[in-house]
Amino acid sequence: MNRRDFILAGAAIGATALLPETPAWAAKRRVRLGLIGTGMRGQVLMRELVRRDDVELVALCDIEPIMLDRALAMVDKAGKPVPKSYGRDGDVHAYRRLLAQRDLDGVIIATPWEWHAPMAIEAMQAKIPVGCEVVAGVSLQDHWDVLAAQQRTGTPYMLLENVCYRRDVMAVLQMVRAGLFGELVHLQGGYQHDLRAVKFNSGDPDQPYGSGVEFGAKGWSEARWRTEHSVRRNGELYPSHGIGPCAMYTGINRGNRFTHINSFASKARGLHEYTVDKSGGSSHPSTRVKFKLGDIVTTTLACENGETILLQHDTSLPRPYSLGFRVQGTHGLWMDLNQSVHIEGRSPAHKWEPFQGYQDQYDHPLWRKYAAEAAGAGHGGMDYFVIHAFVEALKAEAPMPIDIYDALAWSAITPLSEQSIAEGFKTLEFPDFTHGAWKSRKPIFAFDATY
Repeated sequence: MNRRDFILAGAAIGATALLPETPAWAAKRRVRLGLIGTGMRGQVLMRELVRRDDVELVALCDIEPIMLDRALAMVDKAGKPVPKSYGRDGDVHAYRRLLAQRDLDGVIIATPWEWHAPMAIEAMQAKIPVGCEVVAGVSLQDHWDVLAAQQRTGTPYMLLENVCYRRDVMAVLQMVRAGLFGELVHLQGGYQHDLRAVKFNSGDPDQPYGSGVEFGAKGWSEARWRTEHSVRRNGELYPSHGIGPCAMYTGINRGNRFTHINSFASKARGLHEYTVDKSGGSSHPSTRVKFKLGDIVTTTLACENGETILLQHDTSLPRPYSLGFRVQGTHGLWMDLNQSVHIEGRSPAHKWEPFQGYQDQYDHPLWRKYAAEAAGAGHGGMDYFVIHAFVEALKAEAPMPIDIYDALAWSAITPLSEQSIAEGFKTLEFPDFTHGAWKSRKPIFAFDATY
């Protein structure tokens, strides 16, 4: 059985129960990985990679020598062999030389969004399994192109969506499956995170957050590339943190699918006011930029099985961080903002209960097993789990727990939301990337594997 047949066969036998433990022979195997993008996000992922005995980081690529040197220093500090490095010459296509290495079992892509689709496509064409940071593509055509490459080559692709592994999110999944919420009716999530200090800085690599009002070529890190998306695009630019858990709760691509989408955008004021205030009211060029991204973008999705899902993108105004989850069914609901739950017949009438007791009772087996290993990992341990899942799937040659169809359905929300807003908040039909296979696909999720 070749690799592609193995993976397809594995996908066919999935069930809602936890998958078996990774075989002992596979657990002893090391995987050789390449990392494209050694910036601040790439280095967070590297912390998880270099502390694993079953991973050898054999290749790094970045066109910023400062970041490449910092990444190499991390490898050296961990006492691991020095990987080959590419991109120090500034060649934006240096990643192709990395992909030409013959010793790669997989590659992780942690670059600016516009590079995700072309890099993933070329990796899959080289038969190198892909772990891609969130945002599978920028345009809708990007998403179809990524799908075509994956189906043509049979190469595994995983979206590295870490919020699917958040502890409370996974406990709620256990509660959904236990029927505590009854039949699901409505869900909410989003990306509600004040990114003003991320989108602007002074251009100093040692002060990447909020040190000035530069962006683009004069900025550093995300200010160099991410802010431009706020200048020229208006839509739900970062959907996967919110939609990932909601999609898994509702079985999207596995007995359910998104059928329609529409989006609304508010006026854009927050980024302009921030640049004015931060620059002391000066006439700095950033204060004259007209930002297209609405401060609040609200997106609604309809599902084949009758659920509705609401997403909100809110990154340009002052606010505490929240993903705004809400899972509501015929027997009750959970909301993450106040970490509260109400279950009819169990909770006091018309009153919230603290969620912690439910989380303890329904704590997912993955967290029970790996909480100690995840301690200290990025984003409250979530980064440990998402890297662990990718590595273990590679070792076992098992289906990726957040697969190509998940990646595309979640990420395509962005270009579809842009189209909806541009066409007067029009409701659009949602494309079916599975070509009808959602009706019979088995529910293997990130949550279902023992890894």
